[in-house]
Amino acid sequence: MTATSFAITWDYRCPYARNANEHVIAALEAGADWDVQFIAFSLDQTHVAEGAPPVWDNPDRYPGLLANEAGIVVRDRQPEKFLAVHQALFSARHDRSQDLRDRGVLSEVLAGAGVDPAGVFEAIDDGWPLETFRKEHEAAADDLQVFGVPTFIVGRGAVFVRLLNRPEGDAALAKSTIERVVALIGDFPELNEFKYSSIPR
Repeated sequence: MTATSFAITWDYRCPYARNANEHVIAALEAGADWDVQFIAFSLDQTHVAEGAPPVWDNPDRYPGLLANEAGIVVRDRQPEKFLAVHQALFSARHDRSQDLRDRGVLSEVLAGAGVDPAGVFEAIDDGWPLETFRKEHEAAADDLQVFGVPTFIVGRGAVFVRLLNRPEGDAALAKSTIERVVALIGDFPELNEFKYSSIPR
């Protein structure tokens, strides 16, 4: 049986990206047989005015890139620790309202997830994580017209998805939630838009 394969975009600033990525993390940690690609995507870049320089050309003006670069470093250099770091960075931003633009805050989050902050910042200062970030963002935006996070990608199908719930430790819920999303993309491409007119409370 072939493992479920999909990609999901992230930017640590987005609460909906937190919700969706938490479901994926919870299911994977519980043993879900999925082949998942985590793709960094910049919300800063999506809001750059037409004709203005891209964020990659002046990253000092966009300190929000830093946390995503840290995620890229851990994903690519220490993949066995990525899920823990990914969860920790989302939690720091959305559960504790910490400022992920601050290297001191990032250091604490990385260390708490078992990663050496100095090594991550050394890689960031080398420049390759920013270039990787740019390539991933531009490939998603140019090839698949991705415009935000979280976007699920199945084959050539890319769908922006907002999940209102979090797994709250329920791995079965996490697994079923993500499998519903992935199946809908793969099995029902005729459904172009499905959106409630109001958010249920």
